[in-house]
Amino acid sequence: MTEGNAVPQKLLLFRLGGSRLSALGTLKIREIMPMQRLTQLPQSHPAVVGTMNFRGSAVPVIDMAAAVGYPRLDPEARKTASIIVTDIQRQEIGFLVRSVDRIVEANWKQVQAPPRALGDQAFVTGLLQIDNDLVQLMDVELLLARVYPESMRSAPTQLTDPERETLVGQRILLVDDSQVARRQLSDALDRENIPYQVTGNGQTALDILIEANQDQKPVTILVSDIEMPGMDGYELTFHLRDDGSMHQPYVILHTSLNSEMSVSYARQVGANEALTKFDAEELLEAMLRGSKTTMA
Repeated sequence: MTEGNAVPQKLLLFRLGGSRLSALGTLKIREIMPMQRLTQLPQSHPAVVGTMNFRGSAVPVIDMAAAVGYPRLDPEARKTASIIVTDIQRQEIGFLVRSVDRIVEANWKQVQAPPRALGDQAFVTGLLQIDNDLVQLMDVELLLARVYPESMRSAPTQLTDPERETLVGQRILLVDDSQVARRQLSDALDRENIPYQVTGNGQTALDILIEANQDQKPVTILVSDIEMPGMDGYELTFHLRDDGSMHQPYVILHTSLNSEMSVSYARQVGANEALTKFDAEELLEAMLRGSKTTMA
């Protein structure tokens, strides 16, 4: 990886309704299927249209348009609709969309953060200009948090007093563009009364790291998402490792993708660990391993 050369990312473009294009990274996608026979689920969220059989497993199918506040697909539209089967946060989820457009290649440096005017209820992590279309990258973590709020609640963790004191002595920086993921990361540390800083993008994180280094209070543990608009977690780690003047923190990259490729590349750019988000216990264990390194 060289300066200014971000990791290319393939995006699947699709439509929920009308002509506006939305996108998901293809690494999240297991398969694209035509409309399947669905089994209805009693007392499910209104956006859940049923379950389907996918390779021997019952997979819930969410009408993505309904989940983000658009009209549901009517029976006629469903006949030609597609189901995008994804692997996100260690679970398989199907998303029903009106139509699939095409796959394009982009990189995260081309992705712009959504305007603040959209507020914290927008299901968008970034915007990307492709040809003459403005494409919305869907925030599937936020979508799943709305449909399955119980799945976003991490199990309580229990640190020993020495472990807690070890982490309290660290200077921790959390980076994630998803508000849901930031809340999950923050909650895990708040429950243990562990101080930290948090930001939503890689460039701001790099600025914080540089300033902290200049103030001689360097960050000792960096926890960053991989997929972020602008400067992604790979590039953030690369910049950090490439700067000989910087104190080198213990870097933990995390991703919603169950992908060996993501883990392998995280190692290549210099990350100490790569985790599939989100598991609070695994995260704290990784931080404790990092603490031993920074104290050595």
